[in-house]
Amino acid sequence: MKKLQQLFLILSLLPAFNCFAQPALPPEVADSLWQVWEDKTQPDTARLKAMNDYAWDGYLFTQPDSAFYYAQLQYNFAKTKGLKKQMAAALNTQGTSFTIKGDYAKAIDYYTRSLKIYEEIGDKLGIANSLGNIGMIYYNQGDYAKAIDYHTRSLKIQEEIGNKQGIATSLNNIGMIYHNQGDYAKAIDYHTRSLKIKEEMGNKQGIANSLNNIGMIYYDQGDYAKALDYSTRSLKIQEEIGNKQGIAMSLNGIGNIYSDQGDYAKAIDYSTRALALARELGAVIVIKSAAQHLWEVNKKLGRHKAALEMHELYVQMRDSIESEESAKEVIRQEFKYNYEKKAATDSVANAKANEIRNAQIAKQKAEIKAKRNQQYALYGGLVLVLLFAGFVYNRLKITQKQKVIIEQKERETHAQKEIIEEKHKEITDSINYAERIQRSFLATKDMLDNNLKDYFVFFRPKDVVSGDFYWAAELNNGNFAFTCADSTGHGVPGAIMSILNISSLEKSVEKDTEPHQILNTTRRIIIDRLKKDGSPEGGKDGMDCSLLVLNKEKSELTFASANNPVFIVRAAHPNPPEGRESQHSIHPNNEGFEGSSSSPSGRLGGAELLEYKPDKMPVGKHEKEHEPFTLHSLQLQKGDVIYTLTDGFADQFGGDKGKKYMIKNFKELLLNIAHLPMHEQEQKLADEFAAWKGNNEQVDDVCVIGVKI
Repeated sequence: MKKLQQLFLILSLLPAFNCFAQPALPPEVADSLWQVWEDKTQPDTARLKAMNDYAWDGYLFTQPDSAFYYAQLQYNFAKTKGLKKQMAAALNTQGTSFTIKGDYAKAIDYYTRSLKIYEEIGDKLGIANSLGNIGMIYYNQGDYAKAIDYHTRSLKIQEEIGNKQGIATSLNNIGMIYHNQGDYAKAIDYHTRSLKIKEEMGNKQGIANSLNNIGMIYYDQGDYAKALDYSTRSLKIQEEIGNKQGIAMSLNGIGNIYSDQGDYAKAIDYSTRALALARELGAVIVIKSAAQHLWEVNKKLGRHKAALEMHELYVQMRDSIESEESAKEVIRQEFKYNYEKKAATDSVANAKANEIRNAQIAKQKAEIKAKRNQQYALYGGLVLVLLFAGFVYNRLKITQKQKVIIEQKERETHAQKEIIEEKHKEITDSINYAERIQRSFLATKDMLDNNLKDYFVFFRPKDVVSGDFYWAAELNNGNFAFTCADSTGHGVPGAIMSILNISSLEKSVEKDTEPHQILNTTRRIIIDRLKKDGSPEGGKDGMDCSLLVLNKEKSELTFASANNPVFIVRAAHPNPPEGRESQHSIHPNNEGFEGSSSSPSGRLGGAELLEYKPDKMPVGKHEKEHEPFTLHSLQLQKGDVIYTLTDGFADQFGGDKGKKYMIKNFKELLLNIAHLPMHEQEQKLADEFAAWKGNNEQVDDVCVIGVKI
């Protein structure tokens, strides 16, 4: 899909959800709707309509989770009253809340349940709208055959009942599908029919959207004159109705057209105006698109300073959209779940305390009455009988009342439990989704297989997402780099930090090819990015890592290491030459030194383990942040096994005495298993870690990489 089509995709989708783009309600309107809902003297239908408006117009497009909750209140009340139409409307709101969040599987489930109820009661408008909503889900998933089927069925019903707005919406949605399939003739036909109906209705927002949709089709066909004509007419209407979001998107779209025509002056003018308006609105998506366009145009014109400024703004918006917001939402949902769980627990505890207190009070009253009855017994048996009968009756009423209260509390507790379980599932789903996102940043199996051949990666996150990570890249000089790293923190914070670290590494290898230079550049990028965290001294987070580079023939290894060691297990030769082959490190003054930077730390069965000490500083803000990292270089021998790791394995508590595993034991383990095939070595590490940990909790993320030459 081209840039202009991407820019207006959100506006094009809006008609499928009726008033999908309306802002949140003003406070006074929201308060009024809530008062109607709370007023139990109001008719049931009036209360349900107030709650429907409160959920849809007040929260759906700003806080979809809250809209789901209020729609559930609407559904539960309507169900108790047997009002099926209002039940279907509530399900439709909940389906739309999941659509906004991109959870299409849940969205289509709620839409289908809504459709079933509408079909039971014969509500044709509800049936048509539900079919259209389901069609839009299939459109978003790229299943155009099913999308056209559902929208066509919706259109047929809308025509039967004469609903012009629904007809225009269905025509618009079918036109969008044909556009994406490349059938421009049918796409223009459907959009033109939709436009005609909107003009008859005087729906200016709809007219502007249809004009823009037609303009996009001409743009994709390369007919820039018509594309510019329709886009300009759309912009004029957006300005008339004061839709600033639409104005900003139209301005940027026209800027794209002028750019493709080679009229860079107008392209910059329109995109600059779009950027200014988007910044005023805080419209992150439009800011990102306008900045990207201005970066590309200024780069073509050789305006490198302006191009750099726009590129930095584009990257900032992209990172904000793709990383920060999703991470904050995971954390926000986790706090919300914990709060609601505690509130539900407190409610149950308070209810039980009230029950005990009421029972004690009742018992005290009963004892007082019993004593009085004994006194009254002196005045006659008849009085005693009457008092006893009154006492029994009173106790029966109290018991019945207490039973009603207990049953009500049990229902409330059950409802709260269901809400908490649903929230917990949503948080778990969010974290699992975050894990899939993080995994997409790790080195792929294909890349490692193509470049390392004989290797293993032992990766055990403490939680679902991890601060440890492994990453690889093919450098510009043809060499292959891979790293084993430990980001600050673990769990969700560690995962967010790992994504920032990986993106900084990817930026560094665009130019640098030597491992120490790559770590120097990466450290600078991380420090610059974390200056924005709001703390006075700037963020001190970063990572410990070892970055290793193999030349094309796999005969030479260069590496730089920040707090993470590098080990090499080398089999002894039968007739070793005098002295060891040259190994050296490059120090900060760029002078080499004779001798080895490694130290033999053990031998076993003729094998020798060489340990290379890391620089004692992280890749991040530190008192040594101005010191360059050391470059290590050595010639490899056939059969050498390279190991690099984070501190998670050695720091794991376990064994008979519950102590740390320790790096010394880990090096002995490597000497014991280095002669085995790499896949067996990985299994040995897994077995040893599981046996040592036993029933203890895993204390940190674990990552070990082994490569055999």
